[in-house]
Amino acid sequence: MRRARTAAVVLSAMLVAGVFAPGVADADTAFAAAVFRATHNSYSGNVDGAKGSITYQLDHGVRFVEFDIHDNDYGSTGDYAVGHSAPGDLVDHAGNPSSNALRAWLTTVDTWSDAHPSAAPIVVMLDLKDDLTDNPSYAAGNLAALNQELTGVFGANLVQAKDYPTALPSVGTLRGKVLTLLSGDGTTRAAYKRDVGYHPAVAVNSHGQVVEVHDNGSGTLWYWTGTLGADGRISWRRHGRYDNGQTPAVALDDNGQLVEVHQSQSATTLWYRVGQLGADGEITWSASKQYDNGVQPSVAFTGAGTLREVHRSQSGSQNWQWQGTLNGATVTWTGNAKTSDSQYDRTTSRGVKVSTGADGATPAQTLRYATAQVSGGDIRYPQTAFDEYQSGDSAELQQGALFYAAPATNSSFIASARSAGHIVRGWDFDDASLATDPLANYPATNHPYDDWYENLVEANGVVQ
Repeated sequence: MRRARTAAVVLSAMLVAGVFAPGVADADTAFAAAVFRATHNSYSGNVDGAKGSITYQLDHGVRFVEFDIHDNDYGSTGDYAVGHSAPGDLVDHAGNPSSNALRAWLTTVDTWSDAHPSAAPIVVMLDLKDDLTDNPSYAAGNLAALNQELTGVFGANLVQAKDYPTALPSVGTLRGKVLTLLSGDGTTRAAYKRDVGYHPAVAVNSHGQVVEVHDNGSGTLWYWTGTLGADGRISWRRHGRYDNGQTPAVALDDNGQLVEVHQSQSATTLWYRVGQLGADGEITWSASKQYDNGVQPSVAFTGAGTLREVHRSQSGSQNWQWQGTLNGATVTWTGNAKTSDSQYDRTTSRGVKVSTGADGATPAQTLRYATAQVSGGDIRYPQTAFDEYQSGDSAELQQGALFYAAPATNSSFIASARSAGHIVRGWDFDDASLATDPLANYPATNHPYDDWYENLVEANGVVQ
């Protein structure tokens, strides 16, 4: 024990002094070939295991830390809470933030990383203890809010998954950087990678602002907002639930005003809502109002503040129309009459087309978009964090995953994944007998300073 602790003290002094020189892992070392010190339930410090504070762990060579998080009170606190089975459970505040707020714990890592630019990249894993897909908006703590928290805390230090979809660069290239990794609730991890829905519709204005609406097949209506780039790709920004119903359509003007129409889920009544798209990509919605009976509504702006809506009769194939005038949060509808015109194409606007279809292993109702330059893109959250694939997960969670994980006792999975070139974590790695060949990249232990652990990782060329 004394030898291991002495080595750790020397390492800490070198890091604090800023004189640490990369050893085993230089600029040519592949990330997937490297071994790093890692802790399990890192926030629990000495309450559960013998890890010390987050700063102590980082000072002593740990490069993978885990925060279990909950969304219980996000609506009132504006943040996620750290804890095992509940916020605050097994959390050791000694030398750590005094609160359970995730932002404070992330800031601790960021502060250390800023002070140690030559240190090997740090992975911050978030074990999602709650299902974040039932959070209906950014304000309620959905995955857009989590993304914003990660980019807001780590800034330029953050390595984003969207920039490395197929492989990570060398360890040396990423020194001084932080990567974030989603683990835990499988429903949330899948929803981070794709979204599913029915009857998607889209509107794009001349500024490249994009609004997509769809129903979930069970009576709720959802939206996405994004920005169309010069390369034909859409950066999707905000996502949320806004009403009940089905078969929605949407129109968007150059001032960011939008009018959405939809059919009731349980009846053939038609409803509309007015919204305002903000600079942050969020929509402020007015109340929903009924304007007619019918099915499959469609809508388009025809001029400054003027609209036309076309829908089909609820009792036949006849189409009907309305003329609309937008006044603040209300549309005044006039001129209801039969029309021989077709309904507007809900799925296409300014060269952007939305649809549903499988993307490899994803469900058939995966929401997709296409432009002149992009033949098929997913409507989904920006891939800020990496998404972990665990033993027993679905094929869609495995698709494209760079990081794999299993309990340390699942030696066959760990060894197989490592041999296949994946970056692998084994958790509850608390005995030398659990070592595999090759060793997990991240043998996540509760006892990182024990002689057996130090000897094992050093024998495998641990990266500092």
